[in-house]
Amino acid sequence: MSKPDLLVIGGRPEWYMDRLSEDFTVHRIANDDPSGLDPALAERIEAVTSAGIVGRRLIDALPRLGLVANGGAGYEKVDVEALRERGIALTNTPGVTDGCVADMAFALLLAVARHVTRGDRFVRAGLWPSNDYPLVPRLHGRPIGILGLGNIGLAIARRASGFDMPVFYHNRRARPDLPYTYCPSPRALAERVDFLIVACPGGAETRHLIDASVLEALGPSGIVVNIARGPIIDEQALAAALRDGRIMGAGLDVFENEPQVPDALLKAENAVLMPHRGGGTHETWQDACDLVKANILSYFRGEPLPTPVLAGKPRSRD
Repeated sequence: MSKPDLLVIGGRPEWYMDRLSEDFTVHRIANDDPSGLDPALAERIEAVTSAGIVGRRLIDALPRLGLVANGGAGYEKVDVEALRERGIALTNTPGVTDGCVADMAFALLLAVARHVTRGDRFVRAGLWPSNDYPLVPRLHGRPIGILGLGNIGLAIARRASGFDMPVFYHNRRARPDLPYTYCPSPRALAERVDFLIVACPGGAETRHLIDASVLEALGPSGIVVNIARGPIIDEQALAAALRDGRIMGAGLDVFENEPQVPDALLKAENAVLMPHRGGGTHETWQDACDLVKANILSYFRGEPLPTPVLAGKPRSRD
């Protein structure tokens, strides 16, 4: 019995492709531009997986498309409206990266606050024998703010408790079931804390939610960490705040136009930068791949989708 066709958009490690090839006949394209697709293949494709852009042009070019299996939890790069118009199902991979992203948040916070990367450069440059490195701030016991108390935000809050840190948060809605202090706005949150962790969803509603006024409220002893989506922080405002000492530092795993990073941030000694690897561990990618496979297999078998975002129409078997 032949394997179902699966269109994979963008790069994946070979082990990931091998995992998909166990159950599907895999076809790859570099991006969501449909112009290079073989017309006969485009007529057959019912399922697509991607961790990047899935736009209307590609969706319109696949007349039998029934499922987009997004390879990450966030799906803001998928044209959800185009899928909804045609009754195409959308799935994602929630939960699999939560712990690792929370780990990255604290790795960046520790690196910035305790000068881990700056101290490393100091030692490697041979400066230690003739210079004392300056004292650095304490981390434990100081108030931390979490912008977005979803699964990742909660994982960050649990880690903060291990550092004896009072936890404050801002969310679309207060969570009275939790032992943390709610703040009514991002600025009000920044005013209460020394460390601000950005963990809310991306998209138009949260673009530049962290602006110059929020950074001003965080203050010169404050550190902002972003492990969510780059556009949530106004990067020009952030670069200026770092340059002028209006905040102490920043730890960034995501950027507004990644992989392009503004030169002002590259030059900021008080910033620690990572290439979007919060969820980038072997274990989380394996789990995400398995969940992508489970969703696609369920679609072809006519079974309920494990993690639906849009349910879509029942699969046609003609």
